[in-house]
Amino acid sequence: MPSASPTSSNAFLAIFWGGLACGVFDITQACIAWGIQNHLAPPRIFQSVAAGLLGPKAFQGGAKTAALGLALHFFIAFSWAAGFYVASRQISFLTENPVIAGLLYGEFVWAVMTLAVLPLSAVHRWPPRFDAASILTGPIGHTVLVGLPIALAVRRWAPLK
Repeated sequence: MPSASPTSSNAFLAIFWGGLACGVFDITQACIAWGIQNHLAPPRIFQSVAAGLLGPKAFQGGAKTAALGLALHFFIAFSWAAGFYVASRQISFLTENPVIAGLLYGEFVWAVMTLAVLPLSAVHRWPPRFDAASILTGPIGHTVLVGLPIALAVRRWAPLK
């Protein structure tokens, strides 16, 4: 089976690499920021993701809920990558200007997660937090560590040309 050339369109690779990079970068910076500010260990951060589905009992589930949280985190990352890919098929700006589009998409992801997903989740977090870790992992981190890798992956593996 021939491998995809840099200019051939490959939705799977675009979504896979964009979602993987986004997921790794985002969870790493969350672990660093929340670890420094609140002295939280990575499993606790992963459990906080699971808490969006399970509520506060996620923090009593040990390694199982930490693993669930990590899996959910990557499911969300791959979903955002798939969403960008689908949008890029209709909006050529997204692949023609991947840096600008990625930075804007990162802000969009942060806004949707903060203003819609978290308040509607089992966490029911409202109003949003605006402490140092939240700002680093949120509006700053999402531009460079979420939106940008997704946009660059789509540009690399699934350009419109």
